[in-house]
Amino acid sequence: MEIERKFTIKKLPDNLEIYPFHHIEQAYLNAMPVVRVRKEDEDYYITYKGSGMMAREEHNLPLTKEAYYHLREKADGKIISKKRYLIPLLHPVFEPDAPTPPADYQLTIELDVFDPPFAPLIMAEVEFGSKEAAEAFVPPAWFDEDVTYRKEYHNSYMALQS
Repeated sequence: MEIERKFTIKKLPDNLEIYPFHHIEQAYLNAMPVVRVRKEDEDYYITYKGSGMMAREEHNLPLTKEAYYHLREKADGKIISKKRYLIPLLHPVFEPDAPTPPADYQLTIELDVFDPPFAPLIMAEVEFGSKEAAEAFVPPAWFDEDVTYRKEYHNSYMALQS
């Protein structure tokens, strides 16, 4: 189960270059359910995602490089290319009435900087272990609008728009 929230951002964090990152390319074979192929650095996957906006079923299976490029040719819409920075959020903040997480609890911000034709879009995603944690999460000050429930910010929707 994938449980994540998505946000636009106000500004890039300082020292972005110090964080690890991945180069990601992905193409969509189907929108409902979502079936996509992804190249992440030198790893290749096919992914099935069930319905939902914040929480949904997700399955990843490895692909060979040859299978990825074969399936990519069959994709609909635009191919999405982006650089994903992995930024640790060591002391996440939750709403006051939420259960207190363990002292060592941490999350990772996945900051996606999109290449053309989607540039200058930059979005932050945070994945959670439960719906309750996702709903109680208080985003950092440099996050802007919560776009979790806005379809136009979901990669599958973006890729399939003409």
